[in-house]
Amino acid sequence: MRLNRPCTTNSPSIDRSQCVRRWTMVGVVMGVSMVVASMLTGCSQNPYLANGSGSVWQPPPTGNQLTAVQTQVAELNRRVQLLDDNNRQLTTQLAQSEQQAQVYRDELNLVRSQLADTAQQYEAARIAASNAQSSAKSFQASAQLRGGATIRANTNLTQLAGRLQLGNLQVQQDGEVIRVIVPSDQLFAPGTAQLQPQSTAVLDPVAAQLRSTFPRQRIAIEGYTDNSPMYGGAVGSPHQLTSAQTSAVLDLLTRRAGMPTAQLFIVSQGANNPRGDNATPAGRAANRRIELVIYPETF
Repeated sequence: MRLNRPCTTNSPSIDRSQCVRRWTMVGVVMGVSMVVASMLTGCSQNPYLANGSGSVWQPPPTGNQLTAVQTQVAELNRRVQLLDDNNRQLTTQLAQSEQQAQVYRDELNLVRSQLADTAQQYEAARIAASNAQSSAKSFQASAQLRGGATIRANTNLTQLAGRLQLGNLQVQQDGEVIRVIVPSDQLFAPGTAQLQPQSTAVLDPVAAQLRSTFPRQRIAIEGYTDNSPMYGGAVGSPHQLTSAQTSAVLDLLTRRAGMPTAQLFIVSQGANNPRGDNATPAGRAANRRIELVIYPETF
């Protein structure tokens, strides 16, 4: 294109407005030429590029695209909420499982404790049975020949029992034997084999009359108690308690009262053969007792 010479204020033949229009057209053409030249030479300053790395500029998202993105975000939020709910449920179930496991552990410990108590009671019963067997053998031996003479039963045992004057203590005929019943509460501290001071006042008159009335009869010291559980202390079962109590009475009758050791033997009965109802205080008191059993056989 051919350009006319520039117009100046000294060119009277060219109108000023025409001059301005001419220079405007020149500027537009030069601008277009610079843009084309920049595109042909790969200019990094292209305003249509997003950055200097050459990434192509993208137009802003449309309304439909925004809706799709929002839908995806909502779906992701829903999945996150679902995972949170599942996590809370699993945490609750885990806590419940731990509680149930603790209940099972407690029950197992209780069963083990009961098993240990049962084993201890069995051992006590075995010891008591062994003691009873030994007593039976001793009694049988006392009925055998001694010094070439046969020991025979004393047919006057009932008549001799009528001579006993023991105050409030019961004296009962039981088949061929005589039973003198002494409440354990008058002799021992509750649940123990510890003789109390007043025990001598109870047993001394009994020992004196037995020595004078039945000097040769075999006498068993039988111990009984109620079915109350044992709590701590030196004994763990009713048989152990009555075994210790009968041993204490034997010691008192032989050492203090001077009765012959060969005349006496002990039997631990535990809670067997109750005389009263263990469901009542009076019945349990009646079951806690020492019985001095006088046999017709002599030693």
